Amino acid sequence: MDCRTECGACCVALSISSPIPGMPNGKPAGVACIHLATNKRCNIFNDSGRPKVCDALKPSKEMCGTSMDEALHYLNHLEKATAPKLNS
Repeated sequence: MDCRTECGACCVALSISSPIPGMPNGKPAGVACIHLATNKRCNIFNDSGRPKVCDALKPSKEMCGTSMDEALHYLNHLEKATAPKLNS
């Protein structure tokens, strides 16, 4: 499956803990990556500095849904489900 045109949900919803060019501390969930272009494509897609986690993430019917809103809903749920649990 190919990425849906003008989506970019994965570049917004998910946190990235590894360094990204221009974002040495990675990026928090819910914040757009600085490399997300106005057409919702990655400006460093073929760059060797692109995080391995980004390269490993492959679009799927479940993840992408039929709209950016559906993708954000799914990815926000995934992000919360996999976030480290804080001890109270």
